[in-house]
Amino acid sequence: MNIQHKDNGTKGAFYIEKDNVKKAELTYVWTGKTKIIIDHTEVDDSLRGEGIGEKLVRQAVDFAKEKDVSILPLCPFAKAIIDKNKELQDIL
Repeated sequence: MNIQHKDNGTKGAFYIEKDNVKKAELTYVWTGKTKIIIDHTEVDDSLRGEGIGEKLVRQAVDFAKEKDVSILPLCPFAKAIIDKNKELQDIL
């Protein structure tokens, strides 16, 4: 599945569409130029069990590393994924 990304400079999202319908999404907001806040992650029931939520979180972490910014994971799901995976914690 192809993870798409949009960012308007204030907020953004990583998402997956299927048949032109958004089936999974992780949203974030910029706080200044050095940090993003992950505020929501949602995966449609039809994709549950495929690890899609974790893939979205990892994509956000890769984005943060590329942009040299930190992440504040306010979304409980994203926080749990980052807390479980030490290799993701260097962006906190």
